[in-house]
Amino acid sequence: MCVNNSNRVEHFSSHETTIRVSNTTTTTTTSMEMEIHSVCLPPKQTTLQKLKHKLTEVFFPDDPLYRFKNQTWCKKLLLGLQFFFPIFQWGPEYNLSLLRSDVISGLTIASLAIPQGISYAKLANLPPIIGLYSSFVPPLIYSNLGSSRHLAVGPVSIASLVMGSMLSETVSFTQDPILYLKLAFTATFFAGLFQASLGLLRLGFVIDFLSKATLVGFMAGAAIIVSLQQLKGLLGIVHFTTRMQLIPVMSSVFKHKNEWSWQTIVMGLSFLVFLLITRNISMRKPKLFWVSAAAPLTSVIISTILVFCLKSKAHGISVIGNLPKGLNPPSSNMLYFNGQYLGLAIKTGLEGIAVGRTFAALQNYQVDGNKEMMAIGFMNMAGSCTSCFVTTGSFSRSAINYNAGAQTAVSNIIMAATVLVTLLFLMPLFHYTPNVILASIIITAVIGLIDYQAAFRLWKVDKLDFLACLCSFFGVLFISVPLGLGIAVGVSVFKILLHVTRPNTVVLGNIPGTQLYQSLNRYKETLRIPSFLILAIESPMYFANCTYLQERILRWVREEEERVKANNENTLNYVILDMTAVTAIDTSGIEMVCELQKMLDKRSLQIVLANPTGNVMEKLHKSKVLESFESNSLYITVGEAITDITTTWKAQP
Repeated sequence: MCVNNSNRVEHFSSHETTIRVSNTTTTTTTSMEMEIHSVCLPPKQTTLQKLKHKLTEVFFPDDPLYRFKNQTWCKKLLLGLQFFFPIFQWGPEYNLSLLRSDVISGLTIASLAIPQGISYAKLANLPPIIGLYSSFVPPLIYSNLGSSRHLAVGPVSIASLVMGSMLSETVSFTQDPILYLKLAFTATFFAGLFQASLGLLRLGFVIDFLSKATLVGFMAGAAIIVSLQQLKGLLGIVHFTTRMQLIPVMSSVFKHKNEWSWQTIVMGLSFLVFLLITRNISMRKPKLFWVSAAAPLTSVIISTILVFCLKSKAHGISVIGNLPKGLNPPSSNMLYFNGQYLGLAIKTGLEGIAVGRTFAALQNYQVDGNKEMMAIGFMNMAGSCTSCFVTTGSFSRSAINYNAGAQTAVSNIIMAATVLVTLLFLMPLFHYTPNVILASIIITAVIGLIDYQAAFRLWKVDKLDFLACLCSFFGVLFISVPLGLGIAVGVSVFKILLHVTRPNTVVLGNIPGTQLYQSLNRYKETLRIPSFLILAIESPMYFANCTYLQERILRWVREEEERVKANNENTLNYVILDMTAVTAIDTSGIEMVCELQKMLDKRSLQIVLANPTGNVMEKLHKSKVLESFESNSLYITVGEAITDITTTWKAQP
């Protein structure tokens, strides 16, 4: 069905149109035949069909069930297993060649995961052994459920920091360690529950309110706070603040100068320099990835031997102490589902999924974000029952896993097996491992999260994005990590609201010799069309922006009338709205169009709509708004509108 208020289709050939531009008369001749097309309505659909289409686009944009179409029941069963357990997809084709690559990559990331696991547990104010437990069970679960071939899972610095800072604000991990441990496991359970629920309900897009700009600022601020917190270990300070803000941390450093240990400082700085050098080597030459991967474990081994040999002379260097041998003990009986701290555990779990952003795949294959959320969610739920705290994909370990040549998720199984051997047989070897080495490892790991180049690009490309980056950065530094994350989300939402409520509108002009109409400010060769004001609306028309659009359009009209009067040009007669970018309109937007038409009619101006999209056209037609418009008020392009209206003028006596 096509709508044409004039009920006609006209042809024009070899006509001349005289146009006055800035007091200069220009004559353009069109020798080609011009057809004025009708504006059609979209194909008729029932409300149920529209709802189905809308829900499909929201929840299933990737059409995950397309593989099941036209398949037998046996094939559908196999595809279902492969969908929920990707191991059934690549498992049958697994061979020794793939295993060789996965063993190398698995051992490589295990050498990094063991010292980092111990370090990140201390960062979350948890016993170091919890970090190793969290590097054993979760990777095994992810290897069966995850769809990424390179994602290396385990504890990560920022999630550990968020958990430690949020829980320690309410519960002391030194005065009530059992309650603190219960809340940590419970927060892990709820983090997994929320992640799995979002994945199952296809709501993974909900966590995308953390924009790239705010994430850059948040990560940088958190990395600095994490690094400053490690001054306790680097300087050998015994009494140190548990607060996570810049000023309290620095005050605590200088307040306890009498506790500084020169032996600890010398050892810490030496190994920190060593770790940073190896990191720099691997960054400059990616083929030498194993240098930085092996450096943390090498540092642990060397420093442990040094402290053991010099234990009679190194009293100022604190060590980890005894770590229990054995597999993960069950912890389901420690989950905290009632009482005054339940809200804290749930809130901490929510914060955990906000920072659990998975590693972006570097090769040419698709990773289903919702399936990844389900895999990581079930991984954390199972982890909470086996003495693990929040785990997710690690940026640094995943990059090393990729560079080491990982082919499948078996690399996670190899890593877990290595951690298993460590838990069963090697735990006594960590007794003399100095805490200062753990601090050095954490600083080296988080320093890569400070992406100053990304911040500089934000400044060059988008000042508003850079402001959002700064807000989240300083929020973390001076307020708190959880509130800094909240500020980051708040700034991202504010940006969305700003774009929705204050959409862009531009004045268009004609590029001479063409039927193209572009922005007057952007294209200097464009010319104004006398008696016409052509406006492009670059946004849907919703209740949130319709008042602004009405006021802005009327302002454009006023300014154009003042310009015409000042330059003694032809009187303004028509206002053309180019609606190409108006992808949707609601009832408030329709009311705004009606009000605008009445206001312009009082000024003796006619409103013309050009190229309304199918959805917009259907709603305008059903609301019967178009009945109050003039006969020549709806066109498929701006060019056809100008041609038809100016030709009508010429035809009039």
